[in-house]
Formats: sequence, C-alpha cells, structure tokens
Amino acid sequence: MKKIFSLVLLVALFASLSCGKKEDGGNFTVVKDVKVGPFDPQLAAKGEQIFKIKCTSCHQYDKRLVGPPLRDVVKRRSADYIISMILHPEEMQEKNDTVKALVRQYLTKMTNQNVSYEEAKAIYEHLREIAGVK
Repeated sequence: MKKIFSLVLLVALFASLSCGKKEDGGNFTVVKDVKVGPFDPQLAAKGEQIFKIKCTSCHQYDKRLVGPPLRDVVKRRSADYIISMILHPEEMQEKNDTVKALVRQYLTKMTNQNVSYEEAKAIYEHLREIAGVK
C-alpha cells in the first residue's frame, strides 16, 4: 500500500509540473502581481533598446553566453520572476531555488543593472515580443 501511495504521489508531482505551470523556484519573487496587459509594441521597442545596452553583454536570445539564452524566458518564467530578476538579482540569487540552480550552472551571478520598474517592464515586453507571446 505504501508503494502504491508513493507511486501515485510521484505521478501527481510530475503531472503538476507538466501542466504548463512556470517554474519560479518555490514561487519566491521580490516583485508580486505584475500586471501584464495587451502587447504594447512601443514599449517593446523601448525595451529592445534597453536590452541592447544593459543585457547583451551577458545574454543572447538563442545561445548561452555568460548567462542563459532568453528567447523563450517568458514561456518558462512568470512576469513576477522576470521583473524581480531584472530589478533585484541579488535577493533572487539568495532566496529563489531556480536562480540558485542557474548560478551553479552558469558559474556567475547576475549584476544589478540599476533599471527602473518602467524600464524592467519595457524589457519584459521586448522578451514577450521575441518569444512570440503577445
């Protein structure tokens, strides 16, 4: 009976992980309840410019550089996670299990680029655009 219960629990765990839920490392984020509205092409264009200045020394869209590729990050992570990572990388690296694993994998920590919340939202909108999530 104990083996059957363990098997059922394991199947339920895998099923919950594969239901399209974004993995955010135990759901710890600094920023909560980011509102994502309809796609804004003007904001995405602003975000692209900020991304080029602040992010491309460590990130590319489709291949590993210093940090992970970001083309599909909005499909894997929540808006709260992404905005928190952009604005508060130090705290995320201390408290978020997914970020801790990424630091172990990439052997480097993300530095704070000192962007505003509005700039972080613009970067997020750009990431939505390149992922085709509008």
